[in-house]
Amino acid sequence: MDVFDVLGLDALLGQFVVALGGALVLGNGYAIYKARRGEAPKGEEGDFRAGRAWWLFAVGVVILIWGLVSLLAR
Repeated sequence: MDVFDVLGLDALLGQFVVALGGALVLGNGYAIYKARRGEAPKGEEGDFRAGRAWWLFAVGVVILIWGLVSLLAR
């Protein structure tokens, strides 16, 4: 019996990847949504960088799909 099997580290890693991808998607999606409504965070200065937000949103989608596939392929 392997340590990975006993502790369930394969599933834990997959869940971590899903959580990371989901956080990127939700966080950047919310920032894009707020920017389109013309709202900015309180106390923050500077321009909204839409290109960066969309890039991180797309990266989050890829990571989220990767994590879901790895969990479902087990």
